[in-house]
Amino acid sequence: MGTLKTEPARARLDLLAPPVAAALQEWPAGAPVDVDDVLVAPIDADLADTAAFCEAYQVGLEESANCVVVAGKRGGETRYAACVVLATTRADVNGVVRKLLDVRKASFAPMAEAVELSGMEYGGITPIGLPADWPVLVDSRVIATPHVIIGSGVRHSKIALPGPALGALPGARVVEDLAKPA
Repeated sequence: MGTLKTEPARARLDLLAPPVAAALQEWPAGAPVDVDDVLVAPIDADLADTAAFCEAYQVGLEESANCVVVAGKRGGETRYAACVVLATTRADVNGVVRKLLDVRKASFAPMAEAVELSGMEYGGITPIGLPADWPVLVDSRVIATPHVIIGSGVRHSKIALPGPALGALPGARVVEDLAKPA
């Protein structure tokens, strides 16, 4: 996990967006990953973007996962999903994701919409604590990673947790080839 100084996330709720803190407080006791294995580390908010973060904190791109919010319309209804992919890949938005959302066209949700609906900061959106009606699509490569670094809902910290935990989140669905190599 590079040079990150981690500690249990529940002990540092000040480093998390409110929906993320709430999700950790409600973490199921029987989850395959104990909530105390979800760690958080403060970072420089100006270094929150993946490439800058990985370089500054000596974290490999293969250990960093991005969460992107995708939207598509069907019958006048907008459908949202969160896609979690390794930083070495890109979500297949108009292929796999579009089909899973059952929409004609899918694209990244507008920044203001993603921020407002998630209750998180742009550049820090994470799959933990998202709206319950959003599917969380997790590329199978993410859950095969022993530990991954993801957003915390804010730009001034990152969460570190076992990759398999992301496949066990509420609403999560592990998808083969959700992403393509970048």
